[in-house]
Amino acid sequence: MKFKIRLLIATTSILFFTSHLEAQDKKITYKTIENIPYRSGSDLTDYMKERCVLDLYYPENMKDFPTVVWFHGGGLRSGNKHIPEGLTQNGIAVVAVNYRLHPQVQCPAYIEDAAAAVAWTFNNIEKYGGNPEKIIVSGHSAGGYLTSMVGLDKRWLEEFSIDADDIACLVPFSGHTITHMTVRKERNIPDTQPIVDDFGPLYHVRPDAPPLVLITGDRNLELLGRYEENAYMARMMEVAGHEQTYLYELDGHDHGEMAGPAYTILFKHMDMLFNRK
Repeated sequence: MKFKIRLLIATTSILFFTSHLEAQDKKITYKTIENIPYRSGSDLTDYMKERCVLDLYYPENMKDFPTVVWFHGGGLRSGNKHIPEGLTQNGIAVVAVNYRLHPQVQCPAYIEDAAAAVAWTFNNIEKYGGNPEKIIVSGHSAGGYLTSMVGLDKRWLEEFSIDADDIACLVPFSGHTITHMTVRKERNIPDTQPIVDDFGPLYHVRPDAPPLVLITGDRNLELLGRYEENAYMARMMEVAGHEQTYLYELDGHDHGEMAGPAYTILFKHMDMLFNRK
């Protein structure tokens, strides 16, 4: 288990890292395909047809590239898919996912959608030149929660005959590790009353999970308890015997601002996993 309790990333380091990768990738061309359905069948509702789509951004003249499945934030109540600028022009594919939202649906519909999108990626990324053994799942806030749920609770991907342990790495940005506030809202439980049940990533701590990179903003600027939740998750993964849990706290960055420097951490772990340097 490796902890980085306080981390400050200098702006100059980020700019150097970005310019270095852009220089490496000058000859790479990228293509985006929008609104690909990741669910099929005659029982799809109009709302599922609208929301259960993804965008694929990929380097069209490369092979064997890694892929980041990206879930947007919005508290499971709002938000839309987008390709984060911090992930572009880096020799990788990005799968940006829309999913159904509260109050049109309730738990576990959005988790089921997240699993379906990850399964689509495993089943299809090779057609575009990607390596299904190099799939990272990530997202910000509610997207971080979905990341942890589909990666730690194996039942969601099992529904699609995918083993969650085949995910190369889980990188939730400032995600709940307790039961999500919107899941609690659906049960009339207030935001300030934390619970951990089978809809909380903490409930699914296990030693054989994929590598887990937990990133939050500054504990004094984050949403209520978000750093502390993630610190407890890291500790419990260590206690369970998981040897590849990493915890980062980004000094001076609030819940929204933390995503920028967090992309650099994601790439650091991608480089270590896939020997990209």
